[in-house]
Amino acid sequence: MKALKQTIKRDLKQEVTDRLVNAMEAGRMSPANLWACSASGGLPVNYATKNMFNGANLLLLWLEAAERGFARNEWMTYNQAQAIGAQVRRGAKGCRLVRFDKEERIDPETGEIEFFPDPVAFSVFNVEEIDGVVSVSRCEEYAPVDVAEHILKQTGARVVETGEHAFYRASTDECFLPERGRFDDLSSFYRAATHGLMHWTAHSSRLARDFSARFGDDGDAFEELVAEFGAAFCLARIGMQDGQLEHHASHLDSWIRVLKKDKNALFTAASRASDAYSYVMKRARMTDSPSIELAAAA
Repeated sequence: MKALKQTIKRDLKQEVTDRLVNAMEAGRMSPANLWACSASGGLPVNYATKNMFNGANLLLLWLEAAERGFARNEWMTYNQAQAIGAQVRRGAKGCRLVRFDKEERIDPETGEIEFFPDPVAFSVFNVEEIDGVVSVSRCEEYAPVDVAEHILKQTGARVVETGEHAFYRASTDECFLPERGRFDDLSSFYRAATHGLMHWTAHSSRLARDFSARFGDDGDAFEELVAEFGAAFCLARIGMQDGQLEHHASHLDSWIRVLKKDKNALFTAASRASDAYSYVMKRARMTDSPSIELAAAA
């Protein structure tokens, strides 16, 4: 008699959450060095489509690149490589990502068709393990500080340089930063500023982001996680590789606790951070392509 085979559907959300939580606990994705994974390559992009990855996939690719020492940030699927005449090397290891397709379900009571996001796994390979791809020059026309200053001015956010700490005050809709001369370097100043910008996007007149109902006492800490991710995305786009972001160890403990408790939380944080990053880039009138256009600053 043939043995019966049982198909077990993998819990992709839990797998992704576990991998990123383990990295946080091990210090490989701590707030102080999250963006460092991207220092040599910026935001991960699909080599074939030229589109940037986002959300949790962006975090997974940063982690994969850091763990395996990749210097380039371009990735694509096996079939995409084949389509352009390139070849994934024998023995190459892909990075498992997740996309969400719409799954139709019929409500047993109403008979109406409803749509739910269904996670589907797929793998991409770094171009360093693909033969037949062209090397890309990563020269930028503008210095990172110039790009950061452009973003601050174009968003229209009110940034006040005063006091001892960096924070966003929702009641007055202002980002407060210590005077830039008090930072060790300008990179650290702009890093604190981009973190504040991410909080600024949460205002009710913008993205109206509020986690108090869902996460209770951890709501503020979860907002800090979103701002941290969003700032990392923004800093990678700018190309800043130096400086440090301020953070509190208690926030890291809260993030890990929430992520362990709710396998959907990681995807929520990464998605909201991507939304915040995209909002800031749109206000700054910057393109989504790897090359930065600053014509508006002229």
